[in-house]
Amino acid sequence: MYGLSSFEQVAIWGVLGVAILGLLYALFLRTQILREDKGTEQMQNVWNAIREGADAYLKRQLRSILPLIVILTIALFASVYIVAPTPEASEWYCLSFQGATLETARECGENLTPAQQNQLQWLIGLGRAVAFIMGAGFSLAVGQIGMRMAVQGNVRVASASRRSFGDALRIAYRAGTITGMLTDGLGLFGGTIIFIIFGIAAPDALLGFGFGGTLLALFMRVGGGIYTKAADVGADLVGKVEAGLAEDDPRNPAVIADLVGDNVGDCAGMAADIFESYEVTIVSSLILGVALFAITGQLEWIIYPLLVRGIGVLASIIGTYRVRGGQGKSGDAMKAIFTGFLTSAAISVVLFGIVAFLYMQDVTGGWWRPFLATTLGVLLAILIDRLTDYFTSTHARPVKEIRDSADTGPATLILGGVSVGFESSVWSILVIAATIFASILIFGGITTDVAAQSTFVLYGVALTGIGMLTLTGNNVAMDSFGPIADNANGIGEMAWHGQEDEETNTARQIMADLDAVGNTTKAITKGIAIGSAVIAAVSLFGSFITDVGRVDAAALASGIRVSIPQVFVGMLIGGSIPWLFSSFAIQAVSRAASLIIYEARRQFKLGVLEGKVRPDYEQAVALSTGAAQKELIPLALMAVLSPIIVGLVLQVEALGGFLAGIILSGQLLAVFLNNSGGAWDNAKKLIEDEPRDFSMNMGKGSERHKAGVVGDTVGDPFKDTAGPALNPMIKVVNLVALIVAPIIVTYKSLGIGGWLVVLVLLAVLVWAIMQSKKPAPKLSEIDVAAPAPGD
Repeated sequence: MYGLSSFEQVAIWGVLGVAILGLLYALFLRTQILREDKGTEQMQNVWNAIREGADAYLKRQLRSILPLIVILTIALFASVYIVAPTPEASEWYCLSFQGATLETARECGENLTPAQQNQLQWLIGLGRAVAFIMGAGFSLAVGQIGMRMAVQGNVRVASASRRSFGDALRIAYRAGTITGMLTDGLGLFGGTIIFIIFGIAAPDALLGFGFGGTLLALFMRVGGGIYTKAADVGADLVGKVEAGLAEDDPRNPAVIADLVGDNVGDCAGMAADIFESYEVTIVSSLILGVALFAITGQLEWIIYPLLVRGIGVLASIIGTYRVRGGQGKSGDAMKAIFTGFLTSAAISVVLFGIVAFLYMQDVTGGWWRPFLATTLGVLLAILIDRLTDYFTSTHARPVKEIRDSADTGPATLILGGVSVGFESSVWSILVIAATIFASILIFGGITTDVAAQSTFVLYGVALTGIGMLTLTGNNVAMDSFGPIADNANGIGEMAWHGQEDEETNTARQIMADLDAVGNTTKAITKGIAIGSAVIAAVSLFGSFITDVGRVDAAALASGIRVSIPQVFVGMLIGGSIPWLFSSFAIQAVSRAASLIIYEARRQFKLGVLEGKVRPDYEQAVALSTGAAQKELIPLALMAVLSPIIVGLVLQVEALGGFLAGIILSGQLLAVFLNNSGGAWDNAKKLIEDEPRDFSMNMGKGSERHKAGVVGDTVGDPFKDTAGPALNPMIKVVNLVALIVAPIIVTYKSLGIGGWLVVLVLLAVLVWAIMQSKKPAPKLSEIDVAAPAPGD
């Protein structure tokens, strides 16, 4: 932390302390949750089956991804030897190891001997590799620990629903908050530690940290999404549509796999997803902050994002603890959750203003610019929250119109959901575009230097991302609340099957209400995750241009010109990647769901419905787990290899066009998939809440309900697999481009060796595509053991 004032050094250590405080708060909530009652023996039996299935999935996933993590760690370490060290890294080396002062560090950095350069590259390579492992490890920890706490919470929520609505809401939300505070605490802890060690050279190591978190998020999002929706689609089609069973009927062999999937997809996957967005915005803001430090000589541009993140942790602690319901048998869960969110937002904005006014007084352009940019990010999160709520919640017009379209069958219901998804995507991108334009206005007119002015604007966009994810603790708590409520509902349905007393029916209604709100909160946080992914990607886009300019000032001196054919080609290829990725993700769900359907039908033939044999839940869990892991590596390779191939073949400006295409196309598609799927899901729930009257075609089991189930089944892989997986995929592509861009600029002429590398990478990419295009298995190809009679 050379060059920092005493106040700045104390502030950075304070930020580290706040990160630790966030982790301690998560530990405090864990103690609270574990003290709650776990309910009856029947409830605990169902819960144990869910817990064991989730644990088995996570262990299998870890074994699948470890080899690729090892390979990429070595590649990241070696990548720093291909290009010369950055000026900031050289200055850091001189300050840390050569006894230079602030006045002599630049001159020392420009005159390093070859031996000193090798030592510096070894240190930066080691830092980047260790940071990569740390980012991957933290992302894994957030997902796995958070998911395990969600599993611990769901049975306790089911038990609490027999007492009061308020108790059930409090336990569900605080169990989710544990994941949120792990995301906040570990993300801030990792970024701050790297800054303390590397100072102005931190972006070199933070690239590894961000890439590790993003790659693990992609694995957990894709694997969890395939698992959860294969089980869900299979359980719904064979259980509800074919056999006429109710939701979470214990006779459905796929029901436990479905409940496990809610945890591995929505808890582990989303937590890792938002964690990497949290890190990527830190990476981009510090890279651009270092660029502004080089322009203005003011360290405040680097320190301010870390201070803002510390404020966010404190605000989330206060806001999440305020979420609670009354002690009656009903309440408004969405109002309580949103009140906590607004409380955290208000605290954040006030503290942003105080810190900016006291600390950023002397920066170029004035303190009010960074304050407005971060506040704009908080406002963007609230706008996306409200926009997603409108298009996916049960109380708003779009979902009610989809419900009404079920009167004429599944085709019109599906068309209604598609149209809602298309419209919502347009409004979302207009909100994001307005936010970026506002950042242009806020940071406009600071300097006449075009390149410097562009850096100021991009830094403003990065601060908007920092502000948007300030309330990460609240966002992740809202998301985890959804699967916790869903699982609690499932545990109650299975444990209380056949019971119709007043207490049980009241508990069922409380859990159904929480489940419906959970669907909306999941959709909201997915919307925020998608918005943050776009803002983070635009920030990384700016970092990409900045880093290329450091290696070769002339490479992108004229910007990224779409009028140049190869740049336009790059943009077209980039725009197509999200569609190919989504296609393969949905195909993977279809293949895995086929396995579940065949297995459930086989068990039905053995007499499960009549009670002749008990359902074998473990078969469906094993099938979903195996199918999800087979798809991980091919889809991840598509995201990692495509920017490298485009950059090597078409060069760096075309790679910029590729990134622009993937950001635009990915955002539009992700919002469409997320909101159409969420709207179909809640339209089905509205039909299920109707009084059951077959003469009026109303309620569960009616033709309208079957149409709703079909729409929900189509929407499941949209909103829980392909849509959410696009977030980390976009950022993996951007981070890979950021890492390889200096190499591409340095080695413009490939030569024989370079073309051989391209051919090898193309061969691997073709293999990944062929793996993802395998057809669904036939019934004759499936080999599963039958449960023994009487099991």
